[in-house]
Amino acid sequence: MRPRSEPQVLPPLSARSNVSDETLEILATLLDDMFRIPGTTVRFGLDPLIGLLPGVGDAMSGAASLMIIFAAWQRGLPKVTLSRMVANVAVDSLLGSIPFVGDAFDVAYKSNRKNLNLLKRVESEGRRQQEWHDWLFMVLLVAAVMVLVAAPLVLLWWVLTLIRK
Repeated sequence: MRPRSEPQVLPPLSARSNVSDETLEILATLLDDMFRIPGTTVRFGLDPLIGLLPGVGDAMSGAASLMIIFAAWQRGLPKVTLSRMVANVAVDSLLGSIPFVGDAFDVAYKSNRKNLNLLKRVESEGRRQQEWHDWLFMVLLVAAVMVLVAAPLVLLWWVLTLIRK
């Protein structure tokens, strides 16, 4: 019979990520609430501004949103939290790809700020080391987000081919 080993003590969550809390905070601020409309409390970031570039802008901001999700995965956040974060980016990317209306939606929805708040909420909980099924889950999540980020580009290409005919 094998002797029982002591449970492995893991470093703090923020130490398990290659991306610092400060970097994630800067990213969320840049994308979601860097600027304020004078005379109001309405804040917005680069996400709706970049989104004005049809297809390409939403793909770029969706790709930047992956950094927060990847950091959350590295820190061992629960799969349900990761799924929720992916859903936030999916909603932002899909609705944000609608010209002008989507950009107004980006100002209000702030998926990156929501995801950073989710990450911070579970930081105090202890997590285990990643196992093979965690890696598989992350690969599937990244694939799903890549499809969602590419969707606006495919839609733009499709519309342009219809217009040419």
